[in-house]
Amino acid sequence: MHDTRPDSSGIRRAFFASLTGTALEWYDFAVYSAAAALVFGDLFFPSEDPLTGTLLAFSTYAVGYVSRPLGGIVFGRLGDVIGRKKVLIATLVLIGFATFLIGVLPAYSTIGVAAPVALVLLRFAQGVGVGGEWGGAVLLSSEFGDPKRRGFYASAAQIGPPAGNLLANGVLAALGALLSEDQFTTWGWRVAFLVSAALVGFGLWIRARLEETPVFKAMEAEQDRPQAPVREVFTTQPRALAAAILSRIAPDVLYAMFTVFVLTYATDELDMSRGSALAAVLIGSALQIGLIPLAGALTDRVNRRLVYGVSAIGAGVWPFVFFPMVGGGSWPLLALGVVVALVLHSLMYGPQAAFIAEQFSPRLRYTGSSLAYTLAGVIGGAVAPLLFTALLGAYGSWVPLALYIALTAVVTVVGLALGRDADRAETEDALLVEQAREHTDHAPAAQ
Repeated sequence: MHDTRPDSSGIRRAFFASLTGTALEWYDFAVYSAAAALVFGDLFFPSEDPLTGTLLAFSTYAVGYVSRPLGGIVFGRLGDVIGRKKVLIATLVLIGFATFLIGVLPAYSTIGVAAPVALVLLRFAQGVGVGGEWGGAVLLSSEFGDPKRRGFYASAAQIGPPAGNLLANGVLAALGALLSEDQFTTWGWRVAFLVSAALVGFGLWIRARLEETPVFKAMEAEQDRPQAPVREVFTTQPRALAAAILSRIAPDVLYAMFTVFVLTYATDELDMSRGSALAAVLIGSALQIGLIPLAGALTDRVNRRLVYGVSAIGAGVWPFVFFPMVGGGSWPLLALGVVVALVLHSLMYGPQAAFIAEQFSPRLRYTGSSLAYTLAGVIGGAVAPLLFTALLGAYGSWVPLALYIALTAVVTVVGLALGRDADRAETEDALLVEQAREHTDHAPAAQ
């Protein structure tokens, strides 16, 4: 029987196609955060009170999170109905186009109130695209690869955050070195957004050369595509959805602490420079690029839920070690603490994509994964920096922050307990691929 499984070059293209989309998402995440803090308040939300302008600028950042579930519903449904490849091209175009337009958007001084309105709408569009991107990126790489190595192949989408963060900080550092503060405020920040067009072009070039995934081809051959996948997920797979959502909470909150809030904590509470704190985060992010796929591959050999669960427990305990350890303001100890935290994050984040995909049947996998990703993002990563700030301000102590992270670890362990192992999902994939092979072999005879 002829084997229709893609060759190694096709699998590599799928892996990098998955990685580029999520890297673009997190490149935008980091660049937008910097622009919101540094220039958006003055340029798009002018106010006599600079703090008001900055808060309004950050509110547009939150819009990008709130709009993600809409993207998860719309594009997740389409991914299970019309195919993974078509939807992933659409989401990448939407994200890239919106990011590019932010880079050329006139300021308030030029077009008045239309400027902040347009900025909010473009940020909303970015969020919608991101909401549909992750689930498809996971399936693109994992459904092309061997189901027995799903942990490794699905981790392609997970490499995006550290890769995007490193790329964004590299671009921002280069602009900071080459431009004066006035030049950066006037036009330099726009360059950082326009650079995303290169990532989009590269991602589209790779994705356009891919075929549809073998699993979706099999669904087409068997005429097994769902008509109302969102409703089906909620009515037939609620436990799977709950497991997938809860499993994401601790990794999201831990990442928010040790890549975002730690910068504020180090500068305000430990009297360190922002540059030294950022250096610690960048070291940890660089290590994650290699650690995340290794963690995914590890769980192809060792039970995925076990590795994930032990790492979640470690993540819940580590803040109680980290905060006393860095209390003296030592940079080496800060760097060590951040690195350990991001290693624990990698051990959860690497296998996370495969674990979530495995919770859902293949015909509902895009919808279920997208819903889990976007809903967990709203209740996890989106609110975590605000809660960290509020807790530290209210209690003046690191203890409530550590307790909050420990609580999210418990929530994630509960999610893992609700979830299922990979055996059933792997069997379904193998059956679908075999059906696709048989369909291909017998198609000429039928003609």
